[in-house]
Amino acid sequence: MNRLVAQIEKMKPFFEKVSRNKYLRAVRDGFIAAMPVVLFSSLFLLIAYVPNIFGFYWSTSVEALLVKPYNYSMGLLGLLVAGTTAKSLADSFNRDLPKTKQINNISTMLAAIVGFLLLSSDPIDGGFASNYMGTTGLLSAFISAFIVVNVYNQCIKRNITVKMPSEVPPNIAQTFTDLIPFSVSILSFWIIDFIVRYVTGANFAQGVIELFQPLFTAADGYMGLALIYGAISFFWFIGIHGPSIVEPAVAAILYANIDSNLRLMQAGEHANNVLTTSTQYFIATLGGTGATLVVPLMFMFMAKAKQNRAIGKASFIPTLFGVNEPILFGAPLVLNPVFFIPFIAAPIANVWVFKIFVDLFNMDSFLYTLPWTTPAPIGMILGTGFAPLAFILAILLPAMDVLIYYPFFKVYDKQMVEKELAYEEEDNAVVVVDSIELNEPLVATISDSNFEEKNVLVLCAGGGTSGLLANALAKGAKERNLPLYTAAGSYGAHYDIMKEYDLIVLAPQVASNYEDIKKDTDRLGIKLVKTEGAEYISLTRDPEKALKYVLDVLKIKE
Repeated sequence: MNRLVAQIEKMKPFFEKVSRNKYLRAVRDGFIAAMPVVLFSSLFLLIAYVPNIFGFYWSTSVEALLVKPYNYSMGLLGLLVAGTTAKSLADSFNRDLPKTKQINNISTMLAAIVGFLLLSSDPIDGGFASNYMGTTGLLSAFISAFIVVNVYNQCIKRNITVKMPSEVPPNIAQTFTDLIPFSVSILSFWIIDFIVRYVTGANFAQGVIELFQPLFTAADGYMGLALIYGAISFFWFIGIHGPSIVEPAVAAILYANIDSNLRLMQAGEHANNVLTTSTQYFIATLGGTGATLVVPLMFMFMAKAKQNRAIGKASFIPTLFGVNEPILFGAPLVLNPVFFIPFIAAPIANVWVFKIFVDLFNMDSFLYTLPWTTPAPIGMILGTGFAPLAFILAILLPAMDVLIYYPFFKVYDKQMVEKELAYEEEDNAVVVVDSIELNEPLVATISDSNFEEKNVLVLCAGGGTSGLLANALAKGAKERNLPLYTAAGSYGAHYDIMKEYDLIVLAPQVASNYEDIKKDTDRLGIKLVKTEGAEYISLTRDPEKALKYVLDVLKIKE
C-alpha cells in the first residue's frame, strides 16, 4: 500500500495542473458567486412544501406567492451563471494579459447573458419563455461564457477594437473598445441559434440537453456515482481539493437533477434523481470528503494512543459541520496509506445505499439545497423533505462508516501506540498535534506603539477551514491588543476584495493555486503565503503561534 500511495503521489503535479484549468475554475467560481441565489430560493421551497409532510397545504394563491421568489431566482440560474462564469473566466485570462490590454469583465458578463438568451430562450407574447433559463440551461450558460471570453481575448490581444483619441475619457473609450468583441460574440450566437433551429426545430439549450441525456443517465447509475464520488475522495487523499476537479464536470447535472426532483414531487411522482448537490454534502461526504463524520468519534472513544484521542477531541466539532480538515491533516488521513481504502470506499458505499433506498424502497431523493455546513444528518432529513426513510439513513450510514473505517483505524492506532511507547522509552514527551512547534521562533516581541493596522485574508475552498485560522488570528491579535483584522473566504470569490488586504494566506486545499493567485497579489503589492496540512492545523489551534506566523510573514519586528 505504501508503494501504491507513493506512485499516486508522483501524479500529484499533473492533477494540480488539471485543478487549475481556467475553464474548470471558471465554472466552479461562477457557481460560488451564484450560491446565494440557490440557498435563498431553497428557503422558500422549504416553507412552501415541508408543511405538506404534516398534512398542511397552503392555498393555491399562497403557494404561488411563496414559490415566486424561487421562480425568479433559481428559475433564472442559467442566465445568472452565464454572467458569473464569464466574469470569472475573464479574470483568469486577464492574469496573462498586459496591464494595458485587459478584458472588461463586466462587458463579458453582459455579452454572455445576451448570448445565453439567444441560445436558450424562445419568444412568446410579451417576453421570453423561461423553460431553459434555469438549471436546464446551465450547459448553454457555460458554452455562452466560454465563447464570449475567447472572442474578447482574441480581439483584445490582436487589437481588433475601435480606438478612440487620447482626449476621450477612459470610460467612454472603453465602451468603444468593447463594441467589436461584443458584436462578434452576439452575432456568433445569432448564427448558431439560426442554424440549430433550422436543423433541429428546437433551441440550442434543448438540443444540448438531449445530446447529453445519456451522460446524465449514466452519471446517476451505480458506476457513475462510484466514479464521481470515488474521484473526489481520491484527489483529496493526495492533497488536492477534489471538488475543484470533479464538480465543474457534473455541475449541470447536479443542479438540473435537484430541480427535476422538485418538479416530480410537485406532480405527485417519484423524485428519483440521486446525483444532486445535497447528495454530495450529506450522503457521500458525510462530515466532509471521505465520509469522516464518525472518524473523530472513533479517535476520541476507541483510540488507545494519546495523540489520536487529542486529535479526535479537537476535530469533532468542525467535522460535524463539514469542516474536516483538522482530522484530514491532523491525523493525518491525507496521504496516509492505512486510510486509503476506507477514505474512498466509505463515500461510495454511502451513495450506493442511498440509491438503493431511492430505487428499491421508493424514497424521494433530495428536493432542496441547504448550506454545506449543515450537520449531515440534519441536512439529510431536511433536504429530502422529512422523508421517513431519511431518519433511518441518518443512523444507518454513520454506523456503516464505522464498520468500514474500524479495521484500518485499529491498525493505525496500534502504530501510534507503538510510537508513543518508543518515545517514552527514550524519555521524550509524547507529541500531540496541539503541541506541534514551528522550527524556529518566528518573531520577536512586538511593540504595540509601532504596530500599524494590517488586514489578513485566509482562503480555503469553501470558506469553512479558513474560518478556523481567521478566528485564531483574531483571538491572538485581541489578546495582544493589536490592530490586526482578519477575514475568511473561499478561493474564487476573493478577486474583488483582495485589494483591501495586506496578506493572503492559502489553506492547504487551495495551496496548489499559489502560482495563479500570485500574479494578482504581485500586481497589487500584497503578500501571499501558502500553508501545509499539519502546519495549518497547528496554527488554527494556537492563536499566539498563528499571530507570530503572520507577523513573521509581514516582517513586523520590534
